[in-house]
Amino acid sequence: MTTIETAPAAAAAVRREPWFRRLPVVRELGQSVGIQRGMLVTGLVITLVFVLTALLAPVLAPYSFAQLRDGDVAFPAQAAPSPEHLLGTTVGGYDVLSRVIWGSQTALFVIVVAVALSMVIGVLLGLVSGYFGGWLDRVLVVVADAIYAFPSLLLAIVMSIVISGGRSDLVGGVLAAAFSITVVFIPQYFRVIRAEVVRVRQEAFVEAARVIGTPTHRILFRHVLRNATRTLPLILTLNASEAILTLAGLGFIGFGIEPTSAAEWGYDLNRSIADVSSGVWWTAVFPGLAIVLVVLGLTLLGESLNDLADPRLRTRRRPVAAKVATVEAAAAEPGSADLTLAEMEESVESDAEEAADASDPDPATASVPGEGDATTSTGSLADGDGTPNDAAPDDERPRPEGGAA
Repeated sequence: MTTIETAPAAAAAVRREPWFRRLPVVRELGQSVGIQRGMLVTGLVITLVFVLTALLAPVLAPYSFAQLRDGDVAFPAQAAPSPEHLLGTTVGGYDVLSRVIWGSQTALFVIVVAVALSMVIGVLLGLVSGYFGGWLDRVLVVVADAIYAFPSLLLAIVMSIVISGGRSDLVGGVLAAAFSITVVFIPQYFRVIRAEVVRVRQEAFVEAARVIGTPTHRILFRHVLRNATRTLPLILTLNASEAILTLAGLGFIGFGIEPTSAAEWGYDLNRSIADVSSGVWWTAVFPGLAIVLVVLGLTLLGESLNDLADPRLRTRRRPVAAKVATVEAAAAEPGSADLTLAEMEESVESDAEEAADASDPDPATASVPGEGDATTSTGSLADGDGTPNDAAPDDERPRPEGGAA
């Protein structure tokens, strides 16, 4: 009776779950535990700060990325951190804090363009190649392997020169860097999606869809693609961090963006090489620290999402600890206040020991088939030597003829 009354209430509680708890990151945050949750929260916070800083750069930055004077007063060159310039100034007179904040906007723009284009192109090519196979599959695999064989930074340098044509303005610099990174990332998405599609296309539900005459495009996008994109969040976040490193590498070796076109952390590191030897540390520390923090946050976020996507890694808990957590939750219910938490934990441990004993029986007490369980011809219980068992019930012992019952 109690179950019948509480079942509708439980169903109503499930229906009243807030909408934000069903969001992807929020749901995985509730599934994470221990160090896994710490990694996810740290990566998520750093990534959110990076995105908000990039979006609110015009509001947060005290000056423009190319500003050299405040009114009629020019900024001093290589000035130490001060109330006027919180992170100091560069050798060219640029405010370091403003360059770092505006540099996050450039990095976010390159990440969005590079990762979005490479993901769309790589996923489509991998989907077609893995599903249809044949000569098209062989050609695409050879081309992807050839591109993948080149070092990513070297390939990005070549593509940057080809795309930009030597220009370093906003279009020739930022877009050239984004497109060059896109070419580097396409083979990664292609190889991963192709391998998943080759596995999924052999499943029974795909064969059933073919048998009933489902159109090919519907099978590709509804059945195959939806079951082949489990690893995309991990690749996306790792590629985002690699895009920042590639962009910074291009700027550091001289293929970046001029300071009058946009702010870029790699270019600022290049210009600060001579400053370090003269004791001017702030021009190199803060752009480098920004690169390290953003890459760390994206990497932690990607690794945590990958762990939570794998059920074997998501449920890494001690069984007794999980039972103790369940008992603690039950202790908060009415009617369980008469037991202390220590008694509940002791009960859980005893249950675990009993389960271990039951799974490993003692050989000395185990019965051997065919011994000690024989019965006499009259149906009474007997010992192993065939003699009647005195411990047999009275109603099963032989009775004298004509005797009373």
